Amino acid sequence: MNQSMINSAVTMGQVQTKLDSIGHNLANANTTGYKRRDTNFADLLVQQVNNQPVISQEAGRQTPYGIRRGAGAAIAQTAMRFQQGTMQETGRPLDVALTEPGYFFEIAETEDGDRRFTRDGAFYLSPNPAAQGENHLVNSEGEFVLSSTGEPISVPSTYEDLRINEAGTIQITLEDGTIEDVAELQIVNITKPQLLTSIGTNSFIFPDLEALDADIGDVVEEAAGTEIISQFSLEMSNVDTGKEMADMLDAQRFYQFNSRAIGITDQMMGIVTNLR
Repeated sequence: MNQSMINSAVTMGQVQTKLDSIGHNLANANTTGYKRRDTNFADLLVQQVNNQPVISQEAGRQTPYGIRRGAGAAIAQTAMRFQQGTMQETGRPLDVALTEPGYFFEIAETEDGDRRFTRDGAFYLSPNPAAQGENHLVNSEGEFVLSSTGEPISVPSTYEDLRINEAGTIQITLEDGTIEDVAELQIVNITKPQLLTSIGTNSFIFPDLEALDADIGDVVEEAAGTEIISQFSLEMSNVDTGKEMADMLDAQRFYQFNSRAIGITDQMMGIVTNLR
């Protein structure tokens, strides 16, 4: 009976992790460029208890002899799903969306020097204190958006119109009607997005390439100039709210089932304890 309580308690802790993951997905259902996380379970170790079969009583048995006693279930994998999200038109010139999965914008490196990538194309202009009349292109967190040369993008403040074409080239129209190419967005194609790790604020890095004996060039291909940009639009999250709600109900029932198993086991132990 102790084993039954242990199995249920272990499984409840793992189900709680799944509920946390579902809650995180639902909380970010309206977050631009968010990629949902799926949680998968696996059985823990199984103990084989061999018995002495009575051959005459085993006629027609399809399963192996003995009893296999499990130890509950555990989270086997929490994986991000990078399927394309829906497009939402905003009419805002600095909103751009990537129309193909596997491609990312590149933003400024982390303090540790790791390259960062994002699918969130909600950009803004931030004044450059070092150069009057110049603005840096940044994301919603104020971090620099990089150009195809790996440098922050600077946009003059005296423009009449701003366009970003399908290849990611930023063009401005000046007051005299002159059209000028400012920079080209750094777009990369990540061939193994499953190796990415989220570090918050809708950005990703590769933390384990050294452990895999791989270089970032093995999984990141420069794709500047690829015609996959849609201006005046944003890619929304790929969270299916209906599916997440259904998964949450299943997880809650699973949690309740294991909680009830602990209660029944406790009652059985009480009966055994009170036997005279």
